[in-house]
Amino acid sequence: MASSGAEVVTIDVQAAKDLITSCYGYLDVRTVEEYNKGHVEAAKIFNIPYLFNTPEGRVKNPGFLTEVLSACGKEDNLVVGCQSGVRSLSATADLQNAGFKHVSNMGGGYLAWVESGFPIEKPKEEL
Repeated sequence: MASSGAEVVTIDVQAAKDLITSCYGYLDVRTVEEYNKGHVEAAKIFNIPYLFNTPEGRVKNPGFLTEVLSACGKEDNLVVGCQSGVRSLSATADLQNAGFKHVSNMGGGYLAWVESGFPIEKPKEEL
């Protein structure tokens, strides 16, 4: 049983890609604006922002855990990612502390994914 101080497991993008293409879901914790510019290609993908941009700066999404729980179960296998790996580290820690058992942080985030040449989905350009 994990304690509240459980160590967050950070995996590299290759390991993350392997998990996502097998049976893991991908939780993108970037803002909707970032997500809509392009995101990891995954069969099971959720975009639930961990932080919101406000005029005062970034603030934590107060409904983050509730939103994740409405989309995923605590037993689900999830890879958590953001733009560079910072927000996802905090989000993964919060999920572990909330009782999620199979969550991993994707080190390097979306930037590392793109750099590795892995498949991404971008919105269709408006004509």
